[in-house]
Amino acid sequence: MSSGPMSAGSSPVTRAYAPGPHGQIHYRRSGPKGTRSPLLLLHSCPGSSYLFEALLAEMGRDRTVIAPDFPGFGMSDAPDAAPGISGYAAAMLELETALGLGVFDIMGYHAGGVVAVEMARLQPHAVRRIVMIGAPVFTAEERTAFNARFSVHDPDARAAAMDKGWPIFKTEFWKMGVDPVRTWNIYLDGQKNPEISAWGLRAAISYDLADALKQVTQPVLVLNPKDDLAAYTPRAGAALKDGRIHDLPEYTHGMLDAKTADVAAIVRGFLDH
Repeated sequence: MSSGPMSAGSSPVTRAYAPGPHGQIHYRRSGPKGTRSPLLLLHSCPGSSYLFEALLAEMGRDRTVIAPDFPGFGMSDAPDAAPGISGYAAAMLELETALGLGVFDIMGYHAGGVVAVEMARLQPHAVRRIVMIGAPVFTAEERTAFNARFSVHDPDARAAAMDKGWPIFKTEFWKMGVDPVRTWNIYLDGQKNPEISAWGLRAAISYDLADALKQVTQPVLVLNPKDDLAAYTPRAGAALKDGRIHDLPEYTHGMLDAKTADVAAIVRGFLDH
């Protein structure tokens, strides 16, 4: 079954499940098997692989593309306790093995990029290249302050906050959204499982990304749109052994839908080099 935004000639997006360490992992898939390395797309937190539907269809023109939901997000089963970045990375590596991807590339959005780096650190021979959208490189003081802002909520507290949260999300956050219904669905994805939805974000905040990047030998491209990480992402530059930061000052959240072909061209230019 396919869904989501697609342009003429793009590859259909299908959905399926695979076994994982905490139950079933839901994933979206697009593209033929070919000579190019498979591409794994890892979503931001909270959120789901729904974020990538337009990019899945576009990148799937010439390679296998997989976009999973992290455990506890989207339609994937939830773990009993917060797994941390290493736990999310292990789950994604288990999925990669189950799907037989072999050596693959990863593109991660915010927290998804952090998981990508940890995957490369854990299994360096499996990960070929990495694309990150934003890099949450924080000081110890910033980690403490950010973690204090993102706490676990019960359903009533989450529902009460939506009256203010939705207008802010659509007008000040997801500024490049091209479809109000799709923007609404992306927002709702971030409200699911309120008792655990902060786990992924808190894990990414607590992770020492700068130190991990220093251990990664794969080529890394860091896209830096003008979003909530734009001020922190440039800090990654000093930690990159083989990589660069590509500033996108005219882009922000929603760019994967509004500028799908342009983003895909940048990503292809790096992955296929």
